[in-house]
Amino acid sequence: MAFVVSTVVVTSPLQAAPFAAIVMDGRTGEVLYEKNADTRLHPASLTKMMTLYIVFQEIEAGRLTLDTKVTVSKYAASQPPSRLGLKPGQKIAVRYLIRAAAIKSANDAAATLGDHIGGDHVAFAKRMTRTARQLGMHNTTFKNAHGLTSDGHLSTARDMNILGRHLFYDFPQYYHIFSRRTADAGVAQVSNTNTRFLDAYEGADGIKTGYTVAAGFNLTASAHRGKKHVIATVFGGTSTANRNAKMKELMDIGFGKAPNNVKEQPPVAAAVEDALVASLESGIDEIDAEGGAGKTVRVSGEVKVSPRPKARPSIPAVPDEVVVAMNASIEDALAEATAAPAPEGTLEFQAEAMTTEAAPETALAAAEVLEAPVEELLAEAATPVEDATALAAVDPAVSAPAEPGTLEAQAAALKSGGAPAETLVAALPEAEAPPADAADPALAALKPKARPDEVAETAVAEVKEPEASLPLEEVVVAEAAPQPELVVTDPGTEVALADPALPLMGEVTEVETVAGAANLAPPDIELAAASVAAPLPKRQAPIFDAVAAAEEDLPAEESQEVVVVMSTSGGRHFGVNVGEFPSRYDAEKALLKTALAESATLNDGLRKTTQSGGAWRASFMGLTEEQAELACRRLTARAIPCETVGG
Repeated sequence: MAFVVSTVVVTSPLQAAPFAAIVMDGRTGEVLYEKNADTRLHPASLTKMMTLYIVFQEIEAGRLTLDTKVTVSKYAASQPPSRLGLKPGQKIAVRYLIRAAAIKSANDAAATLGDHIGGDHVAFAKRMTRTARQLGMHNTTFKNAHGLTSDGHLSTARDMNILGRHLFYDFPQYYHIFSRRTADAGVAQVSNTNTRFLDAYEGADGIKTGYTVAAGFNLTASAHRGKKHVIATVFGGTSTANRNAKMKELMDIGFGKAPNNVKEQPPVAAAVEDALVASLESGIDEIDAEGGAGKTVRVSGEVKVSPRPKARPSIPAVPDEVVVAMNASIEDALAEATAAPAPEGTLEFQAEAMTTEAAPETALAAAEVLEAPVEELLAEAATPVEDATALAAVDPAVSAPAEPGTLEAQAAALKSGGAPAETLVAALPEAEAPPADAADPALAALKPKARPDEVAETAVAEVKEPEASLPLEEVVVAEAAPQPELVVTDPGTEVALADPALPLMGEVTEVETVAGAANLAPPDIELAAASVAAPLPKRQAPIFDAVAAAEEDLPAEESQEVVVVMSTSGGRHFGVNVGEFPSRYDAEKALLKTALAESATLNDGLRKTTQSGGAWRASFMGLTEEQAELACRRLTARAIPCETVGG
């Protein structure tokens, strides 16, 4: 009897897994068909859709990139087929793990991603369940990242359909991975487990298959035809062919019931959880790891208390003494401004007369009362004395003339400003006046300093050409006196006149002009006396002062003013374009998401949307060339379309 029973059990077919199905309008989420849609069943590898959803969240948050190297844990490497063949301690890029989990449905690849993000498979499974609640998957509980049968690891056809719709809308930049037939997974070339349905059904574009003995053959699929979009899920197929045939029937039902024109209603994406500090670096929590921590620290941004804001800093009051002093200063200023004029004959009246621009008669009237010296008041009134002898006659005790023939007498004559040449000559004593045929004693005692050869040659050239000499206003020459010719035989020797018999008093000769220029002009400035920009005041006394050096006549191309326009952007002429969008809202949303994902390089960029040809371009401007290229490389690594602009 026992033999008969055992024979029946062995030879009878295994009991098929429970069947469940649902069809939704992908544009609105409206249910078009369902059967046992809320029955909790084993999801099998449909679980990997949630694993990849969280991976995409981490990439979007900037805590993970497609090029991040992940270390394979012992737990992940020990998972049964389907497998990629990973070894414990092996390092592999995230992009390869995504391809293996989505296309080949590799269990070791999915477990590696979960261990890296969550720290271990238990913590990651808890995060998967929390994310499911945020998406509206109320009947789903996850226990692992790959979907192998485990106690309590259950979901429903409705929840998996909701998850497939979120993948389509929340991460369209990564959704295409589910429709690829083959891909390079780093260590091997992998093929899609859903290739048969993708090739057999028109408009199919994804997304994931699953199979275990307890679950049967499961499939969540998506297809587009015209303006219609249908998403359907099948649980409990008896074979791959049976599952695909059921899915074809469900898709046909969906396209038959879905309206042509409806308003698209995208679902609300799940919020990204706070990162684990220890999960940022692989191996950071391993024992004896360099820089490792003793425990995992969770960072939470939840506000648990609302502390009172700090009081504003009090403004110190002004001391009473300062206020009194300020008021007194203001009152004094007002009293001084409104006070009556000082009485005549007082010191205050004289001070007011001296500080105002009054006529000279006012100053003289104040001087008569106070018996002040007349010449001081005349000097304060800025009235020049026309004749030095007249000034001496007013008060000889105060303004006694200097001894005739001295430099002081000549300086006094020059200071008078308006004395004629005859007066200046008269300042010299007759006994010491040089005869007409004698050289000037003052000039004879002077010897010009030696000058560089190039300066001396320039001086000779300047003097030999009368039209290149100083203007007539620079020297006083008698009309009847002939112009002496200056002859310089050797630089550094004394300068002499060709005709020493010419009178030297009463006019300034070219000898004096050259001597003054040679002694006072800087040696590194070439003398150009013929091109003085502005004539000096008339000089009517033989005082040996410097001749103003004229500016050099530069060539036309050198004398032109050059205006250089400096850039105020500091070389930030580049930008990054992240794509074109049908509306400005979509473009700004893409800019915001890209800025959050790549804040390290785009933080200084200016987000800008421009409309061209009916589409909105989303760009980050105001970047340097290095920043733009780096940002584009990083965005391209995340499968975000990018191109640099500007330059």
